[in-house]
Order: sequence, then C-alpha cells, then structure tokens
Amino acid sequence: MSRICTVCGKRPITGNQISKSIRHTKRRWMPNLQRVRVQTEEGTKRIRVCVKCIRSGKITKVISKMPAAEA
Repeated sequence: MSRICTVCGKRPITGNQISKSIRHTKRRWMPNLQRVRVQTEEGTKRIRVCVKCIRSGKITKVISKMPAAEA
C-alpha cells in the first residue's frame, strides 16, 4: 500500500541524513497518515489521510454511535 494522502497527495520525500562527521546517507521523511472512516456519496469508506487534512477540516469523519453505558 502506498503512503500517499488521498486528499492532498502528500507523499514521502527523500534526502540525506548528515552526521556530525558530514557523512551523507539516504533517508526518507514519511507523512503522518491515519486510516479514517469518511462519508462519501456511496456511503462510508476507509481512506488514508494526512493529519494536516484532518485538522484543517478537508474531510468529514464518520462518528460511530457508542453503546449506552448501563448504570
């Protein structure tokens, strides 16, 4: 499964990790993706969305009904 946000298209970026001795090794920065249930035209669906899209309100999360607590 690819690590791409389905809303904004954010994906991993590559670069170099630089040590104190100025040695360069390849590394990747991963986006903070979460699996979220989202309301679509067809119904509910699970998609991978970055946290920036969730916080900015670009998606509407489905709230599941919690069972009533018995006293």
